[in-house]
Amino acid sequence: MISELQFQQELIGIIENGIREDIGPGDYSSLACIPANAKGKAKLLVKDNGIIAGVEFAKMIFKHVDPSLEVEILINDGQTVKHGDIVFYVSGSSQSILKAERLVLNSMQRMSAIATKTNHFVKLLEGTETKILDTRKTTPGFRAAEKWAVKIGGGENHRFALYDMIMLKDNHNDFAGGITNAINKTKRFLKENNLDLQIVVEARNLNEIAEILESEGVFRILIDNFNFEDTKKAVKLIGLKCLTESSGNINEKTIREYANCGVNYISSGALTHSVYNMDLSLKAV
Repeated sequence: MISELQFQQELIGIIENGIREDIGPGDYSSLACIPANAKGKAKLLVKDNGIIAGVEFAKMIFKHVDPSLEVEILINDGQTVKHGDIVFYVSGSSQSILKAERLVLNSMQRMSAIATKTNHFVKLLEGTETKILDTRKTTPGFRAAEKWAVKIGGGENHRFALYDMIMLKDNHNDFAGGITNAINKTKRFLKENNLDLQIVVEARNLNEIAEILESEGVFRILIDNFNFEDTKKAVKLIGLKCLTESSGNINEKTIREYANCGVNYISSGALTHSVYNMDLSLKAV
């Protein structure tokens, strides 16, 4: 996984690009009718039910726009919210509050939806030893915030990008001339470039799992698009030789059954690519 410093830099990049995109040369609406020295206060109002996420990110946005803005938090990241709840108050320059408003709302609505869905999946897995993972199927330019939301919802992060973990999927294996060739070439590449990265290899059937197990150094096997019975066979075949991960069209109706097959992880792109934003608004007090 990437370092905390790099993760923070990714978040700052999201904020800087969001402000650039939304404000450009200036918030002319506010500049036209709000005096520069006007002070105001606003509240973050919840108009939905779920898990709130993005409170700390909102603080980062407000600080970036205007360090003098003051935020009073009433409900923290990861807490359950309902319609009518007030998450925080922000006070200070009226122009600054309005500058930050849209980026705060867009971010928190998306992050809260992801945290809510992740939390739902986590609850479906209660009583098992299986953990839910996100994927790289994220909104371009907003990945760090979305993966943060998964953590807030109780899930775990898969690799952040293409550079912090080796993941040999079907296309890599086919282009490399087979699974064994792909693994051997990867281990040579890591050694030659002095890289310490975990290796995950995807399997499409039980024969491929058997082939993967012939190689040393595989951290986790991705059991992709297997049915329940074959997943159980795969887990038994793998044993304690490496970790296991199920993926491929797993939804809330099937996730528990896959967990009962004994896999260590289940990865789901739906955590980030198939959510409906939580309804939030920032209203002047």
